[in-house]
Amino acid sequence: MEVRIKSIHFDATEKLESFVNKKLEKLARRNEEIAEAEVTLKVVKPETAMNKEAGVKLILPACADLFASKIADSFEEAVDLCIEALERQLEKTKKDK
Repeated sequence: MEVRIKSIHFDATEKLESFVNKKLEKLARRNEEIAEAEVTLKVVKPETAMNKEAGVKLILPACADLFASKIADSFEEAVDLCIEALERQLEKTKKDK
């Protein structure tokens, strides 16, 4: 699976990128159909507590792309919430087949 991470309004640290990659690898192990993942990390203006937005798009050749976007206190928390939402979406696509 190919992973592309784009950070908007800030520079993502290596630690954050490795966290995102690790989470997506776990997701990919559970579902081999995932071809690509596009992750967008953005700091939402103004600077408030809940200003870290993560968007994750999974590209699956067999069906429509899946997308989740969440806002949280930290990027790690936002990515975790996105992964949870995508796991539910993946379960639905499996049931529909």
